[in-house]
Amino acid sequence: MRMRPAVSVARLLSVILLALSLASCAIFNQRDPLNVQVAGIQPLSGEGLELRMAVKLRVQNPNNMALEYNGVALDLEINGRRLASGVSDERGSVPRFGETVLTVPVTISAFSAARQALGLAENIGMDEVPYVLRGKLAGGLFGTQRFVEKGTLDMSGAITNPYRRP
Repeated sequence: MRMRPAVSVARLLSVILLALSLASCAIFNQRDPLNVQVAGIQPLSGEGLELRMAVKLRVQNPNNMALEYNGVALDLEINGRRLASGVSDERGSVPRFGETVLTVPVTISAFSAARQALGLAENIGMDEVPYVLRGKLAGGLFGTQRFVEKGTLDMSGAITNPYRRP
């Protein structure tokens, strides 16, 4: 008979701990997504046939708590094809209801550039080309924060087709 109360108390404590952990996860995960935009691009020196650039990202935090991060990863697709990727071990914080600018070095391989050129050549005359910027800010109290920015690049006037009639 003495075993039953100990077992029921252990079960009760397990249920309470499980309920508290689920409630705390629900509280901590209610964050609005980050707003991320490309703020600038600067050339970097590359190796061989690669092109390197420093992409500056403006990260806005629309939440009531600061976001601590200790690493950034970035992928850029243009017209449905991967163009560039990069990582940085930059550490910092995005203040609550604030913003910061991060710099991520990205690399474009010669093969990625060639694929993009062929893809654009196939679609000469397109006025807009879609892009997708995917990334993540790693670490911190709340774990990894992922972000996606989608849009289009205005190509009117950037590439001319000598065979296109006005």
